[in-house]
Amino acid sequence: MRVRAAWLAKTRAGVWVTASLFVVPALAGSGTIAAAIARTAAQPAPDAAALIQTAQRQFNSGNYSAAIGTLQAAISQNSSSAEAYYWLGRSYYEIRDYDNAVTAGEKSVALDAKNSVYHEWLGRIYGGKADRDRSFSYARKVKKEFETAVELNPSNVAARRDLEEYLIQAPWVVGGNKDEAAKQVDAIAAVDPVEGHLARALYDIENSKKNDLAEKEYRDVLAAKPTKIDPYFDVIAFFQKQNKPADMQTAIQAAAQVSPNDPRLSYVRGVALVLANNNLADAEKNLKAYLASTPDRSDWPSHASAREWLGRLYESQGKRSEAAEQFRAALQLDPGNKDAKSRLENLEKGSH
Repeated sequence: MRVRAAWLAKTRAGVWVTASLFVVPALAGSGTIAAAIARTAAQPAPDAAALIQTAQRQFNSGNYSAAIGTLQAAISQNSSSAEAYYWLGRSYYEIRDYDNAVTAGEKSVALDAKNSVYHEWLGRIYGGKADRDRSFSYARKVKKEFETAVELNPSNVAARRDLEEYLIQAPWVVGGNKDEAAKQVDAIAAVDPVEGHLARALYDIENSKKNDLAEKEYRDVLAAKPTKIDPYFDVIAFFQKQNKPADMQTAIQAAAQVSPNDPRLSYVRGVALVLANNNLADAEKNLKAYLASTPDRSDWPSHASAREWLGRLYESQGKRSEAAEQFRAALQLDPGNKDAKSRLENLEKGSH
């Protein structure tokens, strides 16, 4: 997996292809879809475009089941709406219903074959299914969709970074190719210098195993003072993995200058304080605020991760039962969270 935190990796590709192929969390959250569809059908019928706008608001608030119901109603009014199928695929993707996500995503590109973003997201959806099913055939489809997205819009930096990540991390048997990844790095830098630094940092870490070169790239990002907040989260995630909380704080302060109300700042502030073992009361407050105020979405820090960090905080304070409770909650949300599982096992062994 790339150096960025898991939630940042998902922001780009939603697929982590390794030589051991493919692991994703268990399906959750689809139980209320039928009820959401029924509620939507019972309402007076606005036009399809208005329904899609409503669904986008529901999606952004994390109410994916409601969004699915609204989009199904939109499609019943306009079955040729590629946009409705696009958002339907993304909504299913968020609840990890990859089979329905694939069906909707494929329909979106069938209806609008020239849309780069639709192909990009179909690639991400294929990635989720490939991981879950450990499918080489779907992994190959991931690469094809990312390549198509780039061909349709060479300035689609997000798709290029998805493709770079795939080329670096995928086994050669499903199309991994480090030389092709290097070409993507150069292409990204030509379109957007800041994104170029981020792409080269990933290449330095994953291909060259040179964290010192990667750190230089991340510091160049900070020096460039991006006007959007997302690049700062890449930098923060790197320093988190390097266990450098002071550098995390520097990047967090810079990010806050760009977008002081971004909810993700509460999460990274909490994590930095836990890593520094400093001001743990504020760390707890930040992590709990993040959990209380944000939906659980694939392109933000997961609630499972926030629970894990709360567990680590309580563990450092000697609050074993509180820590265990948080680790269990993290595993309930994400059974594949290895750190939470290991820490919980250690706590349970120590209690005997």
